[in-house]
Amino acid sequence: MKKIAVLTSGGDAPGMNAALRGIVREASFNDISVYGVHDGYQGLVEGHILPLTNHDIAGTLQHGGTLLGTARYPQFQEKPYVMKAFRNLQHCDIDGLIVIGGNGSLTGAHLLHQETGIPVIGIPASIDNDLYGTDMAIGVDTALNTIVYNVDKIRDTASSHSRLFVVEVMGRNCGYLALMSAIACGALAVLMPEIESDFSEELFCNLIHKAFRRSKKHAIIIKAEGFQRKNDEALKTMIKGYMAERGFEQLSIRFTNLGHIQRGGAPSAFDRILASKMGIHAVRQMVAGNQDVMMGLLKNEIVTCPLEDVATRGREERVRLLYEAYLEQEIMMSQKLTPSS
Repeated sequence: MKKIAVLTSGGDAPGMNAALRGIVREASFNDISVYGVHDGYQGLVEGHILPLTNHDIAGTLQHGGTLLGTARYPQFQEKPYVMKAFRNLQHCDIDGLIVIGGNGSLTGAHLLHQETGIPVIGIPASIDNDLYGTDMAIGVDTALNTIVYNVDKIRDTASSHSRLFVVEVMGRNCGYLALMSAIACGALAVLMPEIESDFSEELFCNLIHKAFRRSKKHAIIIKAEGFQRKNDEALKTMIKGYMAERGFEQLSIRFTNLGHIQRGGAPSAFDRILASKMGIHAVRQMVAGNQDVMMGLLKNEIVTCPLEDVATRGREERVRLLYEAYLEQEIMMSQKLTPSS
């Protein structure tokens, strides 16, 4: 193997540059040239493939985003675009491709391998942590730290003004960020898609009522963006109505959406190390002749998982089991409460 290409696609999870750095450094030790695909799959189709050297990745370990750029490119699901991308790789004499990204990006890598046979290796990078085959994706830890940092600031305001804050966090259809940040921030409750079907207005409102009845002056509720059972206005009407009926007419409720600040910033130490390891091991897998697999972290060990499984299986059940485990340990308590007047 003489030449490999690497692209970052889908999102811009903190730590992508650290993964790129690990790939380039390990490749250089094995006398392999690395080419960077700029602007994700769109760049691959349009032929934006340029050499990537140790000089290019110098000083990037602590930077968020991705130096190669990224773009969403749904057209890559269609065979003509896949074949055009393959011809561009052939034109540059590329022997294999490493893709750093989320579910859609890794599904694209699997499709490219299926259609053309070119060796591909995936590296999971998504703050949503919704990928099968790994306990943690690159960027998750940084996003969690960003959420905790900002919720701690919101708590100061909630405490000063005796308010209930509902804080929405990212995660698409996965509640991992919401669950973990709720625990780390000491939130009163968490609303996430994995338990949406079990959501009880009575139990939820009773949880808030009991908290304020025992002289609690403020509270934080973490809401995943994928929770669709109640929008902000409906939640506010429901909570205020329930509380007013029980003598808390003046309860002040505020809603905050942390938005894209969760995807930016310098990667945490954990993400830098994880990304570096996955980049290095991705090159080693390529050199060993393995293909159509994703690097993963399971029980603190770097492992591989078939990209076909990543493309077809989700994490909903795993997140739900995590939630139930925390209920058992009494870290999360909302489902243990019974309605009261």
